[in-house]
Amino acid sequence: MNTLRKTLLTGLAALSLGGAMIGAQAQTQAPDAHPKAQLSKEAHQAKRAEFAAKREQMRAERIAKLHDELKITPAQENAWNSFVASMKPAQRPGQHDRAAWAGLTAPQRAQKMIELQKQRTAFMEQRLGALNSFYSVLSPDQKKVFDEKAAQMQSRFGRHGGHGGWQHRGGETARG
Repeated sequence: MNTLRKTLLTGLAALSLGGAMIGAQAQTQAPDAHPKAQLSKEAHQAKRAEFAAKREQMRAERIAKLHDELKITPAQENAWNSFVASMKPAQRPGQHDRAAWAGLTAPQRAQKMIELQKQRTAFMEQRLGALNSFYSVLSPDQKKVFDEKAAQMQSRFGRHGGHGGWQHRGGETARG
């Protein structure tokens, strides 16, 4: 009984000491330690613009790499350019305008979501048309390379968030 009591007291002492140390550490940290809390609106927008520029640069590098891997001929260049232009990320409609959505009733929000989905479907159909046009001018060897790259890209991006292929991640092609 005595050893049980000693063990319990030792455990309680260790817990209270640990709790005191955590409390002391929390008091020494700045209350606005979150990096985003320290950024002004302008600085946040500048960071977002910097990130967007870096993402676009990476996208351009991947497109150039795919162009080289496919060995696009001058006769295929127009179809390639149309394909790349169609895969550019779409501007999102005002679906994230919280104030506009807040004033809608549940059926109105559901209708708005259906309209947005129809817009996405139309956009994807345009992309499919450009893909079919481009794919039709590729040689069998180029088609094989393109199919492999598309499968890699879809396995990396196709499962995340329900987005498929080129639509996800800012229109990027497969990461190399």
